[in-house]
Order: sequence, then C-alpha cells, then structure tokens
Amino acid sequence: MSPVTLYFDDTLTPLLYHRLAGADPVRYPMSRRASVKDVVESCGVPHTEIGCLKINAHEVDFSSLVEEQDIIEITGVHPPVNVGRDTLLRQGFPKVRFAVDANVGKLSSLLRMAGLNTFYEPTLKDADLAEVCEQQKRILLTRDRVLLMRKNVEHGRFIRSGKPEEQLAEVVELYGMSVTSKPFSRCLVCNNELVMVEKEDILYRLEPLTKKYYHSFKMCRACDKVYWAGSHREKMERLLKKTNQ
Repeated sequence: MSPVTLYFDDTLTPLLYHRLAGADPVRYPMSRRASVKDVVESCGVPHTEIGCLKINAHEVDFSSLVEEQDIIEITGVHPPVNVGRDTLLRQGFPKVRFAVDANVGKLSSLLRMAGLNTFYEPTLKDADLAEVCEQQKRILLTRDRVLLMRKNVEHGRFIRSGKPEEQLAEVVELYGMSVTSKPFSRCLVCNNELVMVEKEDILYRLEPLTKKYYHSFKMCRACDKVYWAGSHREKMERLLKKTNQ
C-alpha cells in the first residue's frame, strides 16, 4: 500500500518519536486499515494533544479511516482551551477539574494551592487513573504519553516542562485560568475545600508562637489538617502572582 503523508504543526513535532525527528512531513507506510487516531498516535502524539484533524482538507474525527495516499493535517491544542465546549474530536466537560499522575506529582500541590480541584493518588495504576478521569470528567496531566493514549482519556495534557513551577504556568496558560481567584481554599493533602475555624477550637493543637502571632485559621474536615498564613505564605503568593502574569 502507498504511504500516507502527515503534516504536524510546530507544537506537536517535539512529541514525535525519535525515529521521526526532523521528518517534515512524515511519510507513514500503510500496512493495514487503521483509524486516523491510531496512525497519529503511532507517531508518538497522544490524541489529547490534537485540536483539529483534516484528511485531504476535510475535517474529521478520530474514528475516520485512513486510506493510502491520504494527506493528513494535524493541528495541536492551542490556548486558551475551552474545556466546556463540544468539538468534533471530544465532548466538553462541565467543570475544569484535574487529575495528576505520579510523574508530575508535585504539580498537584501547586494546583491545589491555587484552589484548583486536583485528584492525585500516586499508588493508582494507569488503567485506574484513566477510569477516574472518565468517570469524574477530569483533565489528565502527565508526562506519560502512553497513558494519554488510552481511549477513555478525553481531555489531557502532556506536560512539557520538568519543573513544577513551570508546569503550573503551562497548565494555567493552556486552560486560560486565574490562580488568584480562590487561592489557599483547598487542602494540599487531600484536595477537599477548607473551612474557617475558630482559633479557640484548635488552640490546643497550636505551637506557642503560632498561638501568639496568628489569629485566622482554616481546616480540612476530611483529613483534619489545620492551615494558617505562616511565613511560607508570602513565597506562595509571589509564585501565584508570577504565574498569573
């Protein structure tokens, strides 16, 4: 069978497998009938990274079959992504909620710090995490491209940066969010929303200096962790402000 020709836009070429690095366009040998999703992912690009697919200049969905000599144009997902909008490629989600896997685990704390609903359970297997994303309508954030290729992962992002602070900025930019609207409103440990608590009710749990200098406290009703604006708060606020610029 004659090969098909694939044109990846500049945002996607860094995700191509090493054997295809520098190929522009990519010539893909067709040995069997396959969907365009299978063809594109066999080049290394997860379907979650794709914003538009065209075969012979006609926009198609992931299930469309590829024929020999087809010309395929693959456009990446560009910010700001409207997760709530249905497209030809994927259904919209009612809310922006995230799931983070173990290889970008530190990102979960930063997202929660910003007040963003973020599921993180590092012991989960890939199949179970993908199921959580499907059932709870969560956007999967990972540096594992194979995980993103699972069919039941609807929305996701292959995180480009290896640094947590840069990862936060990457996610915020992609989804057009503000990290200063509800900061410090979620538990960094278990993701549940925090509630205000009277100082007198937790006085017995506080260290002497904390009792003396701090008067406003929040608490996680799920894991019982207590929060206050300690000396570390200023550094965290600077990070969020920088991220939102």
